[in-house]
Amino acid sequence: MIVVNWNSGPLLVQCIRCLQDQSLPPEAVLVVDNASTDDSLAQLPTWDRLTVLRMDCNLGFAAGNNRALELCQTEWVALLNPDAFAAPQWLEQLLLGAARHPDAAALGSRQLCHENPHLLDGTGDCYHLSGLAWREHHGQAQTPAHLHEREIFAPCAAAALYRLAAVRQVGAFDESYFCYFEDVDLGFRLRLAGHTAWYLPQAVVQHVGSATTGGQRSGFATYHGHRNMAWTFVKNMPTPLLWALLPLHLGAHAAALAVLALRGQAAVGLRARWHALRGLPRAWRQRRAIQHQRKASLGSLWRALDRRLWPRPR
Repeated sequence: MIVVNWNSGPLLVQCIRCLQDQSLPPEAVLVVDNASTDDSLAQLPTWDRLTVLRMDCNLGFAAGNNRALELCQTEWVALLNPDAFAAPQWLEQLLLGAARHPDAAALGSRQLCHENPHLLDGTGDCYHLSGLAWREHHGQAQTPAHLHEREIFAPCAAAALYRLAAVRQVGAFDESYFCYFEDVDLGFRLRLAGHTAWYLPQAVVQHVGSATTGGQRSGFATYHGHRNMAWTFVKNMPTPLLWALLPLHLGAHAAALAVLALRGQAAVGLRARWHALRGLPRAWRQRRAIQHQRKASLGSLWRALDRRLWPRPR
């Protein structure tokens, strides 16, 4: 079990206490602290299964998880954000789901909004033909339809279970992302390698969401999300689909910039795309290796993508 922390304060304490209360407790919990300047570590409960890995600087979500993944030796590794509070059977349900889906490399949770648990925080990551991605059903009221187990494009890494060997096979998280979109990118690469991902509604967490980064519309989140969106598309989309869908991808960027301009965030949107362009040579080098190792057919990938005329988070 890995929890990456940066100035999460009492949220981290609540997260760990929820892990202590699991019906099937984790064998070990690695808290990666990205050089926090608050007192979140001082408040942690004493627990023989808990180890704190102190980083010298803020490595971000991607690199922080990678440092812990290097130390893991179990078949499955769970990731949990410090602002995600797991229901007592969360981990047990994830592992039961892993047994039901032996072809899966990633399993996601039913995430509820902490402020209003009647609303969904998400049921997995959805990836559109244009390269846009979102947490499916975010902000919607729960209905019986959300209680059905189903295949998804990728889980949200705020509360997910990963097969360690598969994650290592595809190179774990891309550390150049720092944070945001890194779970979509990892899920894409796992799918290209021939694995599947599943949503398990019985595995429940309550998620605050962006508790330490200023919210989904902050300049920080906007910059990383929009920059990393471009890299994910370039790295992972198979060649026939890359060229066929490139006009749609560029259109999505133009539309997103227009929306950001209306929010007064045009400058951060332009900066994100400028830095994405500067990083394209590295992304293209990564692409060669990713596509060379691809096992999934174009048909299977096409079926996994959201193919609506225009993305509308549902």
